Amino acid sequence: MSLSSLPLLRLLPKTPGVQTFALIAGMEAVVRGSMLSVFPIIMYRAWGSAVHVSEIYFAIGLISLLVALTVPALTRHVSRRHVYLGAIMLYVLSAAIGSLGGKWVSLALLCNATGAATGFVCFNSYVLDHIDRADFGRLETMRLLYGGLGWVAGPAIGVWLMSLWSGAPFVLMGCAALCMWLLVWQLQLGQGRTIVRSRASNPLSNVLRFSSQPRLVAGWFLALMRSCGWWFYFVYVGIYAVENGLGDKVGGIAASVANLGLFLAPFMYRWMQKGSVRHALRTGTIYSGLCFIAASLLFKLPHLAVAMLVLGTLFLVLLDVAGNLPFMMAVKPSERTEMSSVYSSFRDASGILSPGIAWLVLLVSPVGGVFAACGLGLIGAWAVAGKLHPQLGVAGSVRARGRRDKAARRSS
Repeated sequence: MSLSSLPLLRLLPKTPGVQTFALIAGMEAVVRGSMLSVFPIIMYRAWGSAVHVSEIYFAIGLISLLVALTVPALTRHVSRRHVYLGAIMLYVLSAAIGSLGGKWVSLALLCNATGAATGFVCFNSYVLDHIDRADFGRLETMRLLYGGLGWVAGPAIGVWLMSLWSGAPFVLMGCAALCMWLLVWQLQLGQGRTIVRSRASNPLSNVLRFSSQPRLVAGWFLALMRSCGWWFYFVYVGIYAVENGLGDKVGGIAASVANLGLFLAPFMYRWMQKGSVRHALRTGTIYSGLCFIAASLLFKLPHLAVAMLVLGTLFLVLLDVAGNLPFMMAVKPSERTEMSSVYSSFRDASGILSPGIAWLVLLVSPVGGVFAACGLGLIGAWAVAGKLHPQLGVAGSVRARGRRDKAARRSS
């Protein structure tokens, strides 16, 4: 019996659409969510120092960034579909190595990070190929909603499984990764339309073209700060809890509770539609930044500090809903693949910037200080979001009605 004859796979549509890509994102949420709080705790146990953990994350972030920038060149020699499937297999390899435990988990994290970086470039390119511009917001909302189960239940389940056997979360991740591989394999996404006609280029020229377009740079910076916010939260809440006597399960529970906000994504999207992408981004950045700074001021009251951080993640979810739209609405169709590879580097850049800043902060401050640094970065993103067009993401009918109302007021 062939894989394509499996009942579940036969139900999948042949033409990828919003729900199909949301389902892929949901499967990846299980893969990554189950390890969200496991990696930092196991590495902290293995290396015995938050500073050493930050150094390892910094090095891995740098490697995964370089990998992401080479994906467009790689897809000129290997089909994008095979690159994507290979990226998913890196999750499986990560699970196999991580089950060995101890310092081997650092290598497992490297495989996990490079797989995520490569897969994200391919996923974004396929989305830009198959999804209409008007449906980007709906896809972002459904992606967060479908991924809710993995991001909410995954961290708590992963930490619970770790208490039974340190390799158990890696078994769960490996099984979920294999299911994701089967899903992508069945879809037959192919090489993609834009990559066939895009001109040859190298990573440096892609970066230069990207940096010459202010709207793309602004979108990248906002995505970077959002990713840094999540990075600081997921990595350091667990370490902060252990150092302040709250136990090693608090990190997983806090991650799961924070991700409950994903189920509010449809309501946040409808609220955003009544205003603009800029307003949503400014709201998310300022309030999440203030919550992180407040948590750092309450670092001697760990229960209140963790509660304030959880509150801040509600606004990070709002940034998840709106955060990718500035890039998707600004990128030229002829440059989708190349610019997607540069844009997707925000995830790896956050994996370099966040541990780098944390390493410096931890030299002079306890773990609570890293949350203040994160909050200041988010407030900086609030300032950048103010430079976006006021009507970015506003429906055409609403813009037209606004222009008519403005003209009527002038005439009166």
